[in-house]
Amino acid sequence: MLPASAKAPHKQPRKQSISIGRGTRKRDEDSGTEVGEGTDEWAQSKATVRPPDQLELTDAELKEEFTRILTANNPHAPQNIVRYSFKEGTYKPIGFVNQLAVHYTQVGNLIPKDSDEGRRQHYRDELVAGSQESVKVISETGDLEEDEEPKELETEPGSQTDVPAAGAGEKVTEEELMTPKQPKERKLTNQFNFSERASQTYNNPVRDRECQTEPPPRTNFSATANQWEIYDAYVEELEKQEKTKEKEKAKTPVAKKSGKMAIRKLTSMESQTDDLIKLSQAAKIMERMVNQNTYDDIAQDFKYYDDAADEYRDQVGTLLPLWKFQNDKAKRLSVTALCWNPKYRDLFAVGYGSYDFMKQSRGMLLLYSLKNPSFPEYMFGSNSGVMCLDIHVDHPYLVAVGHYDGNVAIYNLKKPHSQPSFCSSAKSGKHSDPVWQVKWQKDDMDQNLNFFSVSSDGRIVSWTLVKRKLVHVDVIKLKVEGSTTEVPEGLQLHPVGCGTAFDFHKEIDYMFLVGTEEGKIYKCSKSYSSQFLDTYDAHNTSVDTVSWNPYHTKVFMSCSSDWTVKIWDHTIKTPMFIYDLNSAVGDVAWAPYSSTVFAAVTTDGKAHIFDLAINKYEAICNQPVAAKKNRLTHVQFNLIHPIIIVGDDRGHIISLKLSPNLRKMPKEKKGQEVQKGPAVEIAKLDKLLNLVREVKIKT
Repeated sequence: MLPASAKAPHKQPRKQSISIGRGTRKRDEDSGTEVGEGTDEWAQSKATVRPPDQLELTDAELKEEFTRILTANNPHAPQNIVRYSFKEGTYKPIGFVNQLAVHYTQVGNLIPKDSDEGRRQHYRDELVAGSQESVKVISETGDLEEDEEPKELETEPGSQTDVPAAGAGEKVTEEELMTPKQPKERKLTNQFNFSERASQTYNNPVRDRECQTEPPPRTNFSATANQWEIYDAYVEELEKQEKTKEKEKAKTPVAKKSGKMAIRKLTSMESQTDDLIKLSQAAKIMERMVNQNTYDDIAQDFKYYDDAADEYRDQVGTLLPLWKFQNDKAKRLSVTALCWNPKYRDLFAVGYGSYDFMKQSRGMLLLYSLKNPSFPEYMFGSNSGVMCLDIHVDHPYLVAVGHYDGNVAIYNLKKPHSQPSFCSSAKSGKHSDPVWQVKWQKDDMDQNLNFFSVSSDGRIVSWTLVKRKLVHVDVIKLKVEGSTTEVPEGLQLHPVGCGTAFDFHKEIDYMFLVGTEEGKIYKCSKSYSSQFLDTYDAHNTSVDTVSWNPYHTKVFMSCSSDWTVKIWDHTIKTPMFIYDLNSAVGDVAWAPYSSTVFAAVTTDGKAHIFDLAINKYEAICNQPVAAKKNRLTHVQFNLIHPIIIVGDDRGHIISLKLSPNLRKMPKEKKGQEVQKGPAVEIAKLDKLLNLVREVKIKT
């Protein structure tokens, strides 16, 4: 029995006394005494001591269990760390705090067994162990030989001549045995210090084979090249070039000349040019093959890579950089125009010039292919900067170009020379200010090619190719409405509006939009030369781009250097959507695969992709694609492939692939076919416009 003091309500001392009693019993069993001996004495001598501040608890309170959860959080880690957010302009608490507490660290060095250093250490250990074993063997053999020496002397007392020889021989063997044999060190291969070995092989006997053929016919030719003969050869070549130009100018085929006069042999110069053309084609194919091997990883990304992270984020996408196009001859020139070829979908044209009025020099027109990013397919130079260009839809080899000096020109890619096939002049009505945009239009009634141009001089001119000449007609002259200046003589002068951009309607041929430096957009018609159909107060600075939606006939888009992109319904004078991009907008472009997707580039080096069907309020992709010093100037979507090209003011063109979230198509539903086509795209954009109209009506 335990004493009364051991029956106290405190639970912890009771457990201690029981555990001690069990230990004493076990010791008694080991010592051989009975188990029950000495328990009363122990109970009398060892009593539990109750602390004075112990609480008196009831049985229910003693039986109550308290659970304590252990976590990996550091109790000393601060929970109130804040950092300044430059985006929101306030201090924001940090959600994640480092809970790691390091109690002990030690720097170590592990060497793999398969490494060179590991092999050296292993070989060194084996060498030491082998030398120790050899010393033990030598000591044992030496003791045995000392015991055997007197026996050999006793058995052969008469052979005195053999004793010294044998003794000498024994001394030699002892010395050899006392010195441990060192195993030959295995020489490790060193990749930085190797010796080249050669071996002489059996030379096959040389055999001579001969065959006799008929000798080719030979003729002796001799001539003297005088100055007049060289002169006659150059004159003859110039005459042939003029005749070929006349043949190209003549539309009707020239009447066949009879007899031997019509058949002329090719001269040596013509045959050489044909050979050079064939050689250049073979070299171009070879160059493309080499580039395809060089940029194989980029080609694989272009064809197959899709960002897998888009599956876990619904409304955000990314741009994957692909090829970068640049040319040494176009250094220090800005990319002023971009245009994809409508027939050859891997070919695009780039115009080079300068937007700085004080740094005007030369210009260039380059055509790159995605198959050869290292060098352009075509290269044309000009004395003035190229500010805009457009490629004909039906004739993809014709490129219309507008220059900074007011001239317009047409380049023919089929002709090898670098001069334009057609060019305006002061006599033929060129612009007096830079040409900011050109657009091909449908052929006129006489099936003549024609295109339009807009300039800062306020003229919108129609250019027609008639009999190998450019004929111009002024369609409209822009005037600033509501602002007139009076001259002392009583006359009123209307200030001229400076056109910067224009675009023609996709279905209504006569209607087009014109953006001006004053920030206004005019809706014009080809039939009225002195009156606007409508006027929109669009922007606070000059309008950089105006573009009709490729699907919806009522919607167009504009951008400006006032940081904004606006989407309009041409029947309403107020914009439907306004987006502020926090930097001057260089260019905008509609996507060819969706009516609600468009891209914009800004001067801070960022590309913005919008999809109104996913997010009406902000871009679903804001990504810097160029250095901070580089200002993006233009952007264009490819007509088939999911890529865009972006140009900057340093002459670089960057191609970027859109992630799957940036080119979402309608999802398939069970038992229903996916509806595709222009009608679906129009309905999708109409739904958004109706929501905006309802909100405006309510407000």
